[in-house]
Order: sequence, then C-alpha cells, then structure tokens
Amino acid sequence: MEEYVAFLRAINVSGQKLIKMEDLRRMMEMPGISNVRTFIQSGNVLFDAKEKDAAKLTAKIEKQLFKELGYEVEVFLRTRSELQEILSNNPFKKANLSKSLALYITFLSDAPTADLKRALEGLSNDVDTFKISGRDVYALVVKDGAKSLFSNMFIERKLKQKATGRNQTTLHKILDLFDK
Repeated sequence: MEEYVAFLRAINVSGQKLIKMEDLRRMMEMPGISNVRTFIQSGNVLFDAKEKDAAKLTAKIEKQLFKELGYEVEVFLRTRSELQEILSNNPFKKANLSKSLALYITFLSDAPTADLKRALEGLSNDVDTFKISGRDVYALVVKDGAKSLFSNMFIERKLKQKATGRNQTTLHKILDLFDK
C-alpha cells in the first residue's frame, strides 16, 4: 500500500463547489482505497491505495468525484514521501516566516517547460519570489500590505496548466497526520 494525499482544486472556495468533508471521505471510499481521512475544508484527503500509478489513480478519483458531484474536480496527488521531499527541498528554508512573510507551495500535474519555468521565476521581485522544482512551485510572499502577484490563477495563467496550492504550515500538518 502507498500512502497518498490528494489536493483538490477549487472546492469550498468563495461559497462555490461546497463539499462537506464527511461526504468527501465517503466519496473516496472505493475499491483499492482505504484509511481515508480529510484535513480542513480546502480539499485535502489522505488515504492508502494499492495502485502505484499516480496517473491512473488520479483519473479514477476524478471520475468518481464527477460521478458523485456532477462537475469536474481536478486532483493533484502526492505520495507521503513526495510531500516529505517537497518540504525538505524548500529553497526558502532560511526565510524567517511570520505573519508578514509566508511560503506557499503550488502543485502542478506536470513540470512546466524550461521557458515557462524561467518566465515565472523571472517575475520574482521584492514581494514575491518564485522557484520551481519539478511539478511544484514555491512562492515566498510578503504579506504586509505589499501588492503581491501571487494567486492560484496567476500561477495557472503563467504556467498554462491547472494548479492548486497550500501554505507550508498546512502541508506540515498534513504530513503529521500520516503518523496518527
């Protein structure tokens, strides 16, 4: 069994696409998937699965969610070990995170092309600093009244693909849940 976390895009945001977490857990309970649990309302689902092919598993989950909800929900899967690696390889480890400085990690389905990667990283400035590693975008964002470019829609437009993100604190809490 592989341990996974599914990050769902654009649910429970601005009162649209509302899904109760108890309903989401029920929807995720399907053959080959077990030990399903959720974390906060933003669509974070931890589970164990027999399937080792993440693309097949993603397609299976998206199909099930469409069947249950009647609309598409993009799913971004990472294994427990991938999430550990993402947090360990944080290029901003030395940053002094606070209420005015936050780190967000945005998940992509595919690594962006070299040109798109350079273009996004080239938009780094005094407020937003972007680094991409594989299928993950790290955004260090100054939040104390400065005008930030960073948003999920911004990342999607610049990298020409769907994405979803979480802050570093949430990701550490999700990782801790694997041990409970």
